Amino acid sequence: MRRNPLLVCSAIAVALLSTVGSAQTRQIGINVVLNTDITTAILTDLARHGSVLNTTPEIDALTMRIVESELTAVRALPYVAAAAPDAQRNGGPVDGVAATDFTNGISTWNLDAVNVTNFGSTTRTVAYDGSGVYVAVIDTGLLDSWRQYFPQERIATQFAKAFNGGGGEQGSVSDPTNKWEHDQNSHGTHVTSTILGYQFSGAKVNGVAPMATIIPVKVLNQNGSGWSSVVAAGITYVADLARGPLAGKPVVINMSLGGSDLDPMEKAAVDYAIANGVIVVASAGNEGEAGMGYPGAYAPVISVAASGWTGEWPIVNKTLDRSWWFTKDVADPTNANNFYITDFSSRELPGQDLDVAAPGSWVVGPFQTNSGQLSLFFLGGTSMASPHVAGIAALMKQKNPTLNQPQVESILETTAIPLPAGCRDVVDPNVVGLTKFCWANDATGAGLATADAALAAVPGSTTPGRKK
Repeated sequence: MRRNPLLVCSAIAVALLSTVGSAQTRQIGINVVLNTDITTAILTDLARHGSVLNTTPEIDALTMRIVESELTAVRALPYVAAAAPDAQRNGGPVDGVAATDFTNGISTWNLDAVNVTNFGSTTRTVAYDGSGVYVAVIDTGLLDSWRQYFPQERIATQFAKAFNGGGGEQGSVSDPTNKWEHDQNSHGTHVTSTILGYQFSGAKVNGVAPMATIIPVKVLNQNGSGWSSVVAAGITYVADLARGPLAGKPVVINMSLGGSDLDPMEKAAVDYAIANGVIVVASAGNEGEAGMGYPGAYAPVISVAASGWTGEWPIVNKTLDRSWWFTKDVADPTNANNFYITDFSSRELPGQDLDVAAPGSWVVGPFQTNSGQLSLFFLGGTSMASPHVAGIAALMKQKNPTLNQPQVESILETTAIPLPAGCRDVVDPNVVGLTKFCWANDATGAGLATADAALAAVPGSTTPGRKK
């Protein structure tokens, strides 16, 4: 890829400047998890090492700004379980939609692949639609134009939230009012569209769980990046909802984001959410052989790799068929030979845990490059794969709200279609020719997740209902 030499020079200059400050003077933001409750005495003692910025009593955690050389001393304090620099994470009102839901919307290849819809029919192939289940999309928030893509009834505006700042950026974590619906990045809107479905130019497209209720939680900024302390704040907020106003309601978290380090505060927040009955799903990462991202690689989290379909981008008379994503049929029953693992999807390294795979190549959804101009884009990434599995988890929780995280993960893994190591020749639309994708057993987890098989294995039963 050609790079702007001025930008490269600027980046080098910034890198050189960042090395000038020594560990004795350089200020950093850190996240601290205690092995006991937060007390006034502890906060006073910590103030000897730096400035305490935020506290999160639910998980006995706090953020600080310190001189880098103080980190070792903070870690050695008897009441500190873990401390680490704030880690970077990456994944940014109008007329209402006339339809109240998209359960009768058209099928797209990725929904057909996970067996919630079938090509040529607007009738869903599973009896569940996510009614009564809340799915928190911890991401960039929603575009200003979200009401033109999604039914207002499906977005829980009363619980929507934005978190800002971060120990590594601005220090304190703040929660600016209504920023959740002023995203400029589109990432969170595209992710939400896989779960709910969407409307575009009058056409309705189905979703994995079209009658679920989405809670947008913005933790990434307008360029799609952020900090683990802010992600932890978002996770804790959702867990508190599950304990409070949503007590007794099924709650699922989707996190299509990640970074290279497991942050102790983020880990504590995930543990807190799972302990309070929340199902936590996250993307595996887009780093290929470099390994998975966190929190997805953390074992209790249900992590998702990105798969593609060998039938994508068919060439007809030497020309690409650009309508394939909603006009081509994914053959049933689902056959592993019709799928591949993308080259960007993160492989599992020792100490990491990859669970299942789902469509994450050439997934279409709302994405805007010009503010206010409605548009759809193909996107590829494990960010696109994760909401398929979060949607399936919502269907499972609708059928049996008592399922916990280990049970959901176990069912998804035992019912997945194994995708052994191998290679596939797939059409590359950039060259109008074939590209070979190869992968090993570290790339697939248990295999391809499908909704029908997972639901069939869910114990117990509730009568499917439609939430109006």
